[in-house]
Amino acid sequence: MDEIFTMDLKEQIKTEILPQHIAVIMDGNGRWAKKQGAMRVFGHRNAIQSVRETAEGCAELGVKFLTLYAFSTENWNRPAIEVEALMQLLVSTIRSETKTLTKNNIRLATIGDTSGLPKSCQKELAEAMEETKDNTRMTLTLALNYGGRWELVEAAKRIAQMAADGQIKPEQVSEQLINSLLATHDMPDPDLLIRTSGELRISNFLLWQLAYSEIYITDVLWPDFRKKDLHEAIIAYQQRERRFGKVLS
Repeated sequence: MDEIFTMDLKEQIKTEILPQHIAVIMDGNGRWAKKQGAMRVFGHRNAIQSVRETAEGCAELGVKFLTLYAFSTENWNRPAIEVEALMQLLVSTIRSETKTLTKNNIRLATIGDTSGLPKSCQKELAEAMEETKDNTRMTLTLALNYGGRWELVEAAKRIAQMAADGQIKPEQVSEQLINSLLATHDMPDPDLLIRTSGELRISNFLLWQLAYSEIYITDVLWPDFRKKDLHEAIIAYQQRERRFGKVLS
């Protein structure tokens, strides 16, 4: 029955107005685990299927960019045992999913200060990105040790250095220049932001890039998020009129 319902939803999606870039704040792992009477890391482990289905669902439809908020700069403040478990899970997941990414012609990329991740994580990421670099169907970007404020500060530092070196003048600072210095410089801004678990905030995610993104909030906890939930989000997106600050007739 669920499979039939999923197909019905998929058929309602208009491929001619598909979001080119979808970003996801994957929230609710801890609450999901608590409902099961388990530790938070149990929720993280059970969220792998959600990542798999979301990536496959986007690729099947023709979405070109999918960005997942996997680990924020603030997440280091969580209990050490949870952070360590998350890092181990990240390594094992990347290792096990790389072949699937290649099979589905999906390129893996990252944004964030990955130099701050454990060496094992950096190694697995580098190898997976190298192995998938020529894939063209979709780009799956993991935001790791990422924060929107961190990204803007880094861009500001580079602009300040360029000015100090005499490369630019103050009047030459523009939106285009800032865009070119962001971690997402090689992808379009998200058309659609999906946040699970019902929380109404963007949690320091893509602060510059989300200026005109459509935001979709669902009460579904991330470990329960499936293709049908993705399809519902895209259908809701397609029912909106995007104005980008203009008045449309």
